[in-house]
Amino acid sequence: MQDKQHIASLDGLRGIAAAAVVFAHLHLIFPAFEGLEVTGIGDRSVAIFFALSGFLMAYLYGDRPINRTAVADFLVSRFSRIYPVYLVAVVAIIALSSIPAFDFINPIHGPKEIVRHVLLFGSSGVLWSVPPEIQFYLLFPLIWLFFTDRKRYQTLGLLIAGFLAIDALLGFPGPGILLLSKLAFFLFGAAAGRLHSMLAGQQIRRPVGKLIGLLALALPFFVLVSRQLFPAPESAWGLESAFAAALVVLLVAREHPISAALFAAPPTRFLGKVSFSLYLFHVPVMFLMANALSDMFPPYAVVPVALCAALLIAWISYECIETPARRALVSLWRRRRTIETVELVEKQVGA
Repeated sequence: MQDKQHIASLDGLRGIAAAAVVFAHLHLIFPAFEGLEVTGIGDRSVAIFFALSGFLMAYLYGDRPINRTAVADFLVSRFSRIYPVYLVAVVAIIALSSIPAFDFINPIHGPKEIVRHVLLFGSSGVLWSVPPEIQFYLLFPLIWLFFTDRKRYQTLGLLIAGFLAIDALLGFPGPGILLLSKLAFFLFGAAAGRLHSMLAGQQIRRPVGKLIGLLALALPFFVLVSRQLFPAPESAWGLESAFAAALVVLLVAREHPISAALFAAPPTRFLGKVSFSLYLFHVPVMFLMANALSDMFPPYAVVPVALCAALLIAWISYECIETPARRALVSLWRRRRTIETVELVEKQVGA
């Protein structure tokens, strides 16, 4: 089966969501910027990340045949993409937390917390969002199985839908580090990914296409600031938010020229490329810059330097940690799988 076409605009969407998370944390590190805080922009950004993850898994794998080897390859690929750089971030935060009188804002203290974070059950700072991501990867093979033959596995599909309904009626219980509390975002994103695959290649009439382009351009920013514009007492992690996040991803993925002019532009795509490292390291880097420079320069001079430093570290992390670690682990897995296949053949021949 041919590889799916890369959707450049989703790189840009990821980059803008990562930039919004950085903006959301500015006031935590630089109190002078507290008046610029936008309510809920960080949560909405992570919601888009979750929906985007579900979308891409369904889009990239939903049409592929599923078997044990394919599932194992999928899990190794996703784990090697996430865990090595996550572990480096955990170690960096542990080191910063251990410095006396440094007062790092999202510390990891003590053996219990260290073990929790290493085992992907920690919740310090932005690290809380990585455990449900990994947990979704473990669930996705069931969704993938349903996508391969919806008639044959319709019972499985109904069970997943029923579980989501019960989860929603219970108010998506549990701490944020558990998939149970964020399940709707991944599932709605996966549904959007399958819908995008089904719509691929279909021509859209010009007026409708232009409307899609305008919505794709405006809706992400509206979603990001919606809680500031319309304060609401209900949770930011309900079904409405999940639907909105999935719709944002679906519209941007259509890549109309109007929206692609922003989301597929080189600067936003670069942000998307380094977005995970930027997400993990921006708080430690900006915290260090604030501690080093705030006594010498005013905040409006320190913040641009801190942002540039965060981008630089994110790029270095992507080039020196994310990419090499992913390639090394995937290559090691493939070599091992090849050796096991050869040994199995030799045993069969010998028998």
